[in-house]
Amino acid sequence: MIQAMQAKEIAQKVMNQEELFILDVRNTEDYNDWKIEGRSVESMNKPYFEMLDGVEDVITHLPANRELVVVCAKEGSAKFVAEQLAEKMQREIFYLEGGMKSWSEHLEPVKIGDLDGGGEVYQFVRLGKGCLSYIIRSGTEGALIDPLRLTDQYEAFAEEIGVNVLHLIDTHLHADHISGGRKLAEKYGGTYYLPPKDAEDVQFSYTPLEDGRVVTFGEDQVNIRVFYSPGHTIGSTSLIVNEEYLFTGDILFLDSIGRPDLAGLAEDWVGDLRTTLYSRYKELDQNLKVLPAHFSKLHELDETGRVVAQLGDLYEENHGLNIEDEHEFRRVVTENLPPQPNAYQEIRETNMGKRTPDGEEQTEMEIGPNRCSIS
Repeated sequence: MIQAMQAKEIAQKVMNQEELFILDVRNTEDYNDWKIEGRSVESMNKPYFEMLDGVEDVITHLPANRELVVVCAKEGSAKFVAEQLAEKMQREIFYLEGGMKSWSEHLEPVKIGDLDGGGEVYQFVRLGKGCLSYIIRSGTEGALIDPLRLTDQYEAFAEEIGVNVLHLIDTHLHADHISGGRKLAEKYGGTYYLPPKDAEDVQFSYTPLEDGRVVTFGEDQVNIRVFYSPGHTIGSTSLIVNEEYLFTGDILFLDSIGRPDLAGLAEDWVGDLRTTLYSRYKELDQNLKVLPAHFSKLHELDETGRVVAQLGDLYEENHGLNIEDEHEFRRVVTENLPPQPNAYQEIRETNMGKRTPDGEEQTEMEIGPNRCSIS
């Protein structure tokens, strides 16, 4: 017997650290580049084409008493292999509904906490891509930080908690995912904010996210203070919410720091990156809780599935914040760069309004791991 398992079910198992065994039948190159991972997840790769004549060889490597999910790119190959395994093993086998495409696009909401004076912060964890985005609730009004193109999932959650999302904010012009900010602003009659130094070539109107600006909204009078923090891009901007949370975008992560090269200007922007991390952030309240726009490894999630840390703790633990020699910092940041994100230039142009790819093209542009940090 075979049964479909949705990406949401796998996401919850990963975040709850439940045991799971994944048989990934994609090509080995694709598997090595990007796969489902978790503290209690074990996986192996056996390409689909190697099992066209039978699954006997792989059965001996599969656990007899653990939940088994077969995974492929879009679903069909996994379903075929799952049927063969179920027949031979005489047990229930699952396959990932919608394949790795559905895994890439699932967002799992997690509550970060309550704000002093009223209001709440929620984090959306995109396990399949390493992206993080946020809804800040202030009564029936909301602000959405670094929204992805997967707008239906935000809309469903906003309706569930009784919020109209009226403020849409991108901390910078993204190069690894397509923003949903403009689309949501149009639907809700809201305001779309973008740092002006990242917006010189955009083809649409926006509200400038300028240093020192304060956005106050909702019944709880939540305050978002804009804090210019260049380095990942020339316009990269952080947000300080109620003097409790620091939304760092792609400048600072829990385990690493942002890369400055996605516009081809690493040598120009590395100085800005160092100034932001080693001077501007150092002057902030070190009790601020850092909420980044990405994570790289699942150990960055705490026991409740949140990605959050105190700024002062990161200055103790994050290697990227502890390279005292400026020349060594420049070397590490410019020479220790992973491959560029998939279709990053096309994604940047889409976020500028220069491209209008259809839904399938958008999916293909975003497929693959998060590559916004320097390591």
